[in-house]
Amino acid sequence: MNRINMSFVRHIIFTVTLVMVFSCQKEITLPDGTEESFPTIYHLDAPAYFGVPVDMPDNPLTVQGIALGRRLFYDPHLSANMQVSCASCHHQDRAFADDAILSHEGVSGKPLARHSPVLLNLAWADQGFFWDGGAKNLESQAFGPLTHVDEMGMSLADITARLQADAGYGKLFYGAFGEAPSAEGVAKALAQFQRTLISDDSRYDRYLRSGSLKELTASEHRGQVLVKQKCGNCHSGELFTDYRFHNNGLDADFSDLSDEWLHLGRYRISLERKDMGAYKTPTLRNVAVSAPYMHDGRFATLDQVLDHYRFGVKASAFTDRMLYDSSGNTGISMTDQEEADIKAFLLALTDEQFLNNTRFSNPNKK
Repeated sequence: MNRINMSFVRHIIFTVTLVMVFSCQKEITLPDGTEESFPTIYHLDAPAYFGVPVDMPDNPLTVQGIALGRRLFYDPHLSANMQVSCASCHHQDRAFADDAILSHEGVSGKPLARHSPVLLNLAWADQGFFWDGGAKNLESQAFGPLTHVDEMGMSLADITARLQADAGYGKLFYGAFGEAPSAEGVAKALAQFQRTLISDDSRYDRYLRSGSLKELTASEHRGQVLVKQKCGNCHSGELFTDYRFHNNGLDADFSDLSDEWLHLGRYRISLERKDMGAYKTPTLRNVAVSAPYMHDGRFATLDQVLDHYRFGVKASAFTDRMLYDSSGNTGISMTDQEEADIKAFLLALTDEQFLNNTRFSNPNKK
């Protein structure tokens, strides 16, 4: 995890070459008070059991880029009415999710079409972003809320003009990217900051690191085994997600096309029948603080979620076959005690250090 990022080295060499070439043609003018310097490489600090993060050679992590992204994440000046920031719908104490079923915090005041998802351990996500995977990566994902009429309501040109009029941002963008503020730079910086939102200090993590059985109760240990057995096909590995898309039997009727196909799930993007009603598997980490649940926030509690999988899975031609038993019945078989143990383990995945880490908090507060 701490080896030198060779992609970043290649990026720096390429950048130096560009500077040398263009310096022969036109002098680069930096904002007053800005010293010409290269950004500092940043190494993600995460446990080995998380695996290797997705390589992003076109946007390597730097100290300056992350700091800029953090400031932008909390800055309402990125919205048309200068009152809405990314953090308006992504609250740190909720694992960067939202306690509203469908948020009304956007510039239009209208409810959004989908529930705000958690933002954590995204450096390992490799199957696209949004609930239906409609964005290839975090960089392209950023343009969705920034420009959506009901979210932040900005044009890319307006974002660029507003930031270029701010001398402070001019210095930060030159420090991070060696260029003036731009919408592209905003997307890159936001992506860098979000890739540092790593949650790895729950009681379950302390159990993994220490090997001490005392870190978890007997019920939590039973729940750990049950989650792997009954939920692990989708909520897999130590990140507790496969970052893929599944129809989990929430609905059986997909004939209504009145909402821009938003309720069709991944099918809206892929146009493949197998993806009808399929949504991205959310991580189980910090699930106890990120209610309500599902892409539309329909379940208010973990008990309702577990009851859905136990009793409420709807059969359709698109329901994931993993939710059928050998007799063709839908649902995940579990006893009352097993459901209680699973819930106990899910509570042990809460990472208080992550929820309160000042490195992720609002740097714009005075």
